Amino acid sequence: MRYNKKKFIYLISPPKIERNFFKDLNEVLKQKKISYFQLRLKRDSFKKKLVIGRKIQKICKKFKVKFLVNDDVYLSKKLNADGCHLGQSDMKIKEARKLIGKKIIGITCHNSIKLAKTAIKNKADYLAFGAFNSSKTKRVKYKASISLLKKARKITNTPIVVIGGINSKNYKNLLLNKANFLAISNYIWKNKKLKPINAIKELI
Repeated sequence: MRYNKKKFIYLISPPKIERNFFKDLNEVLKQKKISYFQLRLKRDSFKKKLVIGRKIQKICKKFKVKFLVNDDVYLSKKLNADGCHLGQSDMKIKEARKLIGKKIIGITCHNSIKLAKTAIKNKADYLAFGAFNSSKTKRVKYKASISLLKKARKITNTPIVVIGGINSKNYKNLLLNKANFLAISNYIWKNKKLKPINAIKELI
């Protein structure tokens, strides 16, 4: 995973794709702040995810944004995505490697250095820690802290993605403490005050 200081956002899709989403995505990616886009749809069928995934993938390619799939290694392979993100209860990284080879595989490590060490040993391409703040995307089960981020940074150069309620008021502190990428969803897609294009512009 290449780290570009200007492109520090790891954008996650909203849980439901509405009709105007693709136009908004186009405008948001045009801002050149996003390195990775993750398709995260929990309720749709495999077939529907394929259709949506192909549309998003085209937009990502246009703006040179890496396209990743959440949870589903088979969907990632079918779409020939740039990689996938795996939670602790998803497919093991070694099995995923057999299916998608050298593509990007990121691992959820919650707030655990132990899980991070296992992911590093299994050659994960990035480690995801969180939640750093309360989040509207999902209920916070694991709370991560800046001290955890510092500990992780001491043991590895593997890129770190941080997640959980990140917005224009709290994002800078995470970057200052050496997070490589900020995983953001609700602040962009479900912001009650700002449209997606205006929300992304607040993250300088």
